[in-house]
Amino acid sequence: MYGCDPMRSLISISRLSKTYDTGFQALRSVDLEIREGEILALLGPNGAGKTTLIGIVCGLVNPSAGSVTVDGHDVRAAYRLTRSMIGLVPQELTTDAFSTVWATVSFSRGLFGRKPNPAYLERLLRDLSLWDKRDSRLITLSGGMKRRVLIAKALSHEPRILFLDEPTAGVDVELRKDMWELVHELRATGVTIILTTHYIEEAEEIAERVAVINRGEIVVVEDKVELMRKLGKKQLTLDLAVPLAALPTALAGRGLELGEGGTQLIYTYDTQAEHTGIPSLLGAIGAAGIEVRDLRTTQTSLEDIFVALVRETA
Repeated sequence: MYGCDPMRSLISISRLSKTYDTGFQALRSVDLEIREGEILALLGPNGAGKTTLIGIVCGLVNPSAGSVTVDGHDVRAAYRLTRSMIGLVPQELTTDAFSTVWATVSFSRGLFGRKPNPAYLERLLRDLSLWDKRDSRLITLSGGMKRRVLIAKALSHEPRILFLDEPTAGVDVELRKDMWELVHELRATGVTIILTTHYIEEAEEIAERVAVINRGEIVVVEDKVELMRKLGKKQLTLDLAVPLAALPTALAGRGLELGEGGTQLIYTYDTQAEHTGIPSLLGAIGAAGIEVRDLRTTQTSLEDIFVALVRETA
């Protein structure tokens, strides 16, 4: 278990840029502080720069400008030291097809200079439902099982930081469930976790902070709850007993919209506002002689916020 300070930056990224030989600029002066022991969701559309950013932090890609430090050590000047602190689960299934699960994970641990620890590796394989497959060659495993092996490899040397780059893309529900249970267990021991995912509902469920990247730039970094409070909207939907052909003049200027062919009135309001205006609105609707059959509220999801932020910077 790592003793961790949740206010301390474990990874510091400063003015980081990357332009490839083709001229494509993947990152543009990125600044980001990742706190010790947190779960950070790094969200962005395809081509936004997520994998490049991870590659630079892990020392696999050279930046064009800027710097990255891990626990105060520059990732280029102290590559072996910083890389030994990091576990990476890549998107691609890159493994030696003819090696066994046990040999693969043991070899990966040895690569980082860690002494053999069969008890730790057994516990890891059991946590990932791989123990029964420990003597199987990777070529015989399903895609989901191979993904589990990648996770085991990344954790084999007991890293302080774990990068999960689209770890559940195309995997079954059981693996996804196992993975998130493992993530919570790792978080409890002080491991810092950075997650990229297309399943934004997963980020909403497990992340503590959210960073959105688009076109190589960080659009927003915010505590998840605070982000949803700041950017979240609520909608009040009123199902009408009799459809309306148009919005009555008496209700003009109140922010109402007609929906579902005139069978609904939709009111969007700010969750931070001191006064929502709903009581007076309902009074005005009653005074206009409109009969409401039912009403309900819905709140913006993290996915809605993500889509809006990306659209703004497109």
